[in-house]
Amino acid sequence: MSATTVLAILTISCGLGVAAAHATDLSDLSDLADLERMAAEHQHDRPAATPAATTAPAQPVTAEEVDFGEVQGRPVRGYLARPQERPGKAQGGTAAAPVPLPAIIVIPEWWGLNDNMKAMTQRLAGEGYTALAVDLFGGKVAADPDTAKQLVGAVMAHPEAAIATLRSAADFLRHQGASKVGVVGWCFGGGWALQTALELQQGIDAAVVYYGRPEKDRARLERLRAPLLGLFGADDQSIPPAAVHEMEGTLKQLGKSVEIHIYEGAGHAFANASGTNYRPAAAEDAWKRTVAFFKQHLKS
Repeated sequence: MSATTVLAILTISCGLGVAAAHATDLSDLSDLADLERMAAEHQHDRPAATPAATTAPAQPVTAEEVDFGEVQGRPVRGYLARPQERPGKAQGGTAAAPVPLPAIIVIPEWWGLNDNMKAMTQRLAGEGYTALAVDLFGGKVAADPDTAKQLVGAVMAHPEAAIATLRSAADFLRHQGASKVGVVGWCFGGGWALQTALELQQGIDAAVVYYGRPEKDRARLERLRAPLLGLFGADDQSIPPAAVHEMEGTLKQLGKSVEIHIYEGAGHAFANASGTNYRPAAAEDAWKRTVAFFKQHLKS
């Protein structure tokens, strides 16, 4: 299937995604108080590469920039990575064709889709996935907290466009042959990873949230179909553990599959690909849990 054909298909499906997003009340995602709390956590931060971004993938990967759909008349871009060597399956004596891989939607932290997030996307691909990092900032990345705050605020002002972009990413990966699709995000992206699982429902098979905004609305949490792994810091001033435990309790009451880990001595952004809040022990344990969680739910 050509790239033009894929884009045409996804333009249609994404249009449906916009309608679905408008049918849902997303007003809580525009809470400016959340933005101020996030900005306070990054007040003295900068998007320097952390060990999460400088660790090589477990196997060689290939990567490229792609257009994966269209939202509100504009193409949406991302960064697509997959293993260089993929298992093949021969049919009727012909050469082995690559077996479709499970896929992961990657939602960047509040700095945007910079080189560090591209490196994280390659690491996920190195674990045996097709990984697609989405660009919610229209090609922009932040070099300082003030710019990041402006870019995040623009997304929060139009949450329906972000949901449509993420829905388009899932559709693109399905058209690429993925039988299962997971989602992961950090910080700003962590909150959107949760919302992606809530909005797409059966379209997401596993969700990993790194210190993303917890959802309080019981009715929205009832929409969750995917197993959820949440990774948070005990010293996070923008997302207190009490709020995380409240969401966890509601999900368990609703019979949802949820696993929460709160790391002592770790604050907000403790595992970011970019930033100065990195905490090695917590970040490395969280990564191991992420890899094991996706293996259990996407490769089984």
